[in-house]
Amino acid sequence: MKPENEIANPASMSMDPFPGPWTKAEAAHLLRRTMFGPTNQQILDAVSAGMVSTVATLLQIPAIDQPLTFDPAETIAPQGATWVTSLYPANETQAGAVEAARLKSLGSWIMKRMNTEPLSIAEKMCLFWHNHFGVTASSDSRATYNYLMLIRQHALGNIKQLIKDMTVDPCMLQFLNGGTNTVYSPNENYARELLELFTIGKGEQIGEGDYSTYTEQDVAAGARILTGYIVQGMLSSTVTTPYAVFDPLAPGIVLHDTGDKQLSYHFNNQIVSNGGATEYADYIDIIFGRPEVATFLSKELYKFFVNYDITATVATEVIPVMAQTMIDNNYEVAPVLEQLFCSQHFYDEALRGSLLRSPLDMLIGMLNATETTVDLGSLAQDSNMYLVLYAITQILGQAYAEPPSVAGWPAYYQAPAYYQLWVNATTIKSRFDVATGITVFTGIPSGTDNLKVNALGFLNNLSNPANANQVIDDICDVLCPKPISAAQKLILKNILTDTQGDTVWQSNYNMYANNPGNTSLSGPIALRVNLVLNTVFKMPQFHTI
Repeated sequence: MKPENEIANPASMSMDPFPGPWTKAEAAHLLRRTMFGPTNQQILDAVSAGMVSTVATLLQIPAIDQPLTFDPAETIAPQGATWVTSLYPANETQAGAVEAARLKSLGSWIMKRMNTEPLSIAEKMCLFWHNHFGVTASSDSRATYNYLMLIRQHALGNIKQLIKDMTVDPCMLQFLNGGTNTVYSPNENYARELLELFTIGKGEQIGEGDYSTYTEQDVAAGARILTGYIVQGMLSSTVTTPYAVFDPLAPGIVLHDTGDKQLSYHFNNQIVSNGGATEYADYIDIIFGRPEVATFLSKELYKFFVNYDITATVATEVIPVMAQTMIDNNYEVAPVLEQLFCSQHFYDEALRGSLLRSPLDMLIGMLNATETTVDLGSLAQDSNMYLVLYAITQILGQAYAEPPSVAGWPAYYQAPAYYQLWVNATTIKSRFDVATGITVFTGIPSGTDNLKVNALGFLNNLSNPANANQVIDDICDVLCPKPISAAQKLILKNILTDTQGDTVWQSNYNMYANNPGNTSLSGPIALRVNLVLNTVFKMPQFHTI
């Protein structure tokens, strides 16, 4: 499966403001790229609000609840309360059981955040940064929670500050061995990824150990600069949250390399002198002094939100504009995204449907677009269902907090296939199985509960549910980024009406609407909508955004 317009070229490379017209198609494109699954009403509201106002609303990060305890193996935090600053049992076996319970709570919380997102780019932006840093869950769920909240705190803020804070984040220090990087045993893992993946990017190799943006000398110097931090409090029965500390003493033992570190000619041969606990921040300021950082980060944002194909024209006409905006705003990300989402280039028709849905985009998109949220009656029931959804994303190849490497998921970076890596013979079958299960079968099972799409709620909130043609138009507008053919729409309408025609559908819907509690009336209506959704969820158009 490939995006429909894979070989199409955008007609406009202009980053000037999009002049319109601002219709349902443009609004839906914006919301699909910035959210996991906009509803019909959200799209209509965006049309009414206009582009500028909608973008401004999207570029807000709302507050969220903390993860809650629901598994009986949690013996420290009370059931229904949060555990994010709770201790662990002193007994190692008991601590392991508590950690397992907290991991379940964390996974459920992650899925619920995406399933209940408001009109905001927050969850998509958090996924972008999570993929950018590629950290897997640590041995202490409190540290993982703090890492995820650090990303959320800076999601639309200052990238330079995010990098600084991430450098000494306990989860990152543990993940890339920063907590064991000392003057006695320098470890280059984080120093390398800081340059190659997080800031300036690895350019073309132009000499031995020289990658045109940095050299091996910079990696080695960076490792020395970053020495001296360790992590304390992991799985602690006395410390409420893990933390990083500089130069923990045993008196007279200094873990930080206090000598001068000379960088390569890419950084003007600067010498970084001993700066103690803030030396790492001085180094990051030096890195961000290079304009290549803005170019690299702009390309990453472009690939995630616009198109993985950075052509020569995009590289010369679009990326430099984004990069200059980033530099002019001291590496604040919000102004760059505001410019991008209001640009003529972003709304070019050739770019719509140019990305394949990731597993999260597919699964959460099915739920959110149909206004389906998990509400089964209790915290434990809801949480366990969200864990089933989490397991489905694992099967499909994208488990949050479990990226396969520090580089993130290959579909976001591995040329030339990129997003096509999401779909193969195995995963497409799994995608179709999920579509069938969540629509026409009994639903996704969790214990005695089942989760199906909210077919009637979805239908009732369309523009004119009694009009079969309008129902199909709305469903396609919400779920498909490009127009589908008249023949395809006719097939969908015949499924909706069971080939009995528009008048019969109108009559049946009106009878149901006048007596919605009558299952003999609501059941057949829900079945027809579910059959249509099952068909759309298996169409190539749905699997693109």
